[in-house]
Amino acid sequence: MIDLIKEDLIESGRQAYFSKKLPLLKTYTLQVDSLFQKTNDSVLLAKYYHFKALQNKLTYTNDSAFYYYHQSKDISKKINDSLAVGRRLLSLAILQRDAKDYRGSEISLIEALQYLEPIQPSIYLERVYNALGLASEELNQVKDALKYYNKAIFYNKKNKNDIGYIYIINNLGLLYQKQKQHQKAIQYFRKGLSEDSIKQKYPTQYALLLENLAASNFLLGKKKSVLLQYNEVLHIREKLKDYNELSITHINLAEYYKDLNQTKKAIFHANEALKYAKQTHNNKKWLEALENLSDLTRGEQSKKYLQEYITLNDSLFQNERRLKNQFAKIRYETDKKEKENVVLKTENQQKQAEIRYHKQQKTIGWLVAATGLLLFGFSILFYTYRRRKLLYQTQLQKVEAREHERQQIAKSLHDEVAGDLRLLHQRLAKSNLVDEAQKLHAVKENVRNLSHQLSSISFDKVSFKDQIINLASDYFDLDFKIKINGLQNYDWSTVDNSIKRLLYLSIRESIQNCKKYAQASKISINFSVRKKYVHLNIIDNGVGFDTSISKGGIGLQNMQERVEELNGTFKITSEVGKGTQTDIQIPLHDWTNKNTFS
Repeated sequence: MIDLIKEDLIESGRQAYFSKKLPLLKTYTLQVDSLFQKTNDSVLLAKYYHFKALQNKLTYTNDSAFYYYHQSKDISKKINDSLAVGRRLLSLAILQRDAKDYRGSEISLIEALQYLEPIQPSIYLERVYNALGLASEELNQVKDALKYYNKAIFYNKKNKNDIGYIYIINNLGLLYQKQKQHQKAIQYFRKGLSEDSIKQKYPTQYALLLENLAASNFLLGKKKSVLLQYNEVLHIREKLKDYNELSITHINLAEYYKDLNQTKKAIFHANEALKYAKQTHNNKKWLEALENLSDLTRGEQSKKYLQEYITLNDSLFQNERRLKNQFAKIRYETDKKEKENVVLKTENQQKQAEIRYHKQQKTIGWLVAATGLLLFGFSILFYTYRRRKLLYQTQLQKVEAREHERQQIAKSLHDEVAGDLRLLHQRLAKSNLVDEAQKLHAVKENVRNLSHQLSSISFDKVSFKDQIINLASDYFDLDFKIKINGLQNYDWSTVDNSIKRLLYLSIRESIQNCKKYAQASKISINFSVRKKYVHLNIIDNGVGFDTSISKGGIGLQNMQERVEELNGTFKITSEVGKGTQTDIQIPLHDWTNKNTFS
């Protein structure tokens, strides 16, 4: 009788979650806890924590959900419930993937396989391998992703799960779509759409495949049927009240109309996408909607959307980092408790440990010797690291000294030379020497411009990120759009001012060149920070030039000299009629090893 009550409670709780009825789920959670108090059944305790995790998922508090999944998993481990352990690890991996902790997600999924492979529950092995494919995709491990998706299909054939098969086929199509192999992607999407009565049986999955098929056709330039397909998807999702997916469809429609220069329709769909993304906490589509609206609107409205995009992107980045740290902390505390349990067991076996005492003493002796060798090795590594650090600091001091000299020269040119030329210009003008006065005025302006070019820039009062945003805003207009990528993904306060100054001046010089000479309408500025170096990539759609004939003006030469001062590499790639690409790579820590482009 109790077993029947238990099974009924567990199934009722699951259905309450799937139908997103939070109050009902809370009621069943309390009932599960009450039954556990009466029976002391550990399965019920594990299920209680599971339901607590599901409650937090419905309220988008993923750090708490992660904690309760861990609690449930650990109890299932103690009672050797391998299936429950594997399922909870799968849930943990999905949360980690949502927080962009793809490596952590991969680790959890591999651990899940250790519990599921021996008992072979094909439906969950299918889901784990499908999730591994998604994680590998995000880690740019394309071959591994294909291998895992094929494994998922293998297990899908065993359990004959139509919906599962459709999702795997869709994921394979998306993998090729991301690789820009759209013909292959279309084959997979059509394969999924050819499933028997898919539109009637599985309208949600049908809409998913149809939308991705339309996207690939759009990207291939086959736009004849794209609008009809998107509108069919929109109708299905409105009927199903699938608000999360509606944000995606409206983004795609905004992109479609933007491509046709139908701005009003594009703005309408971008606003609809923004509304649904906010409603469903779809942060990725929220950002895409803001980016679209920034591109489609003008003036202050455009700046407002751009600023909202930057603020949200920065907030999401900080939240993702916090979640990763929180997930790591929960894992650490869980592992620590397990180790403490091992220590307690060891104390109970103290008599057996005493028998092995002499053998352990010998082992300890070897460990001491090995530790000594390790310490010796670490001391050598420390000395090497210290020496390289000193060289690094010395190089930075030289660069700072040169910047100080430039600043002094700029100040002298502006305050003294330009001032004297101004007085002399006034005297010549009063003496009716008009031609001479005009020539002297031109010299004075050249001196002022030179002083501004030589002047340095400080990041003490205004941060590097804000300086770059302000710089882009100063030059941004409808005929000259500037897009910045990767700026918010790094803590620039840890980067030396000399490097930031070089990046700022290089960007400013590139923007000015695009405005003055390149006749560009778009410029893309991309930041990429790695452990050992920072990489700046600037691409414009201007007229370009033949690098075998022209090496650029003095501005580019100055830029190259500044880069080489910091042991960096500077590369210009351009072709007449195809724009210009500038790549700058600066080492962050090790100034003795010069990085090069592959």
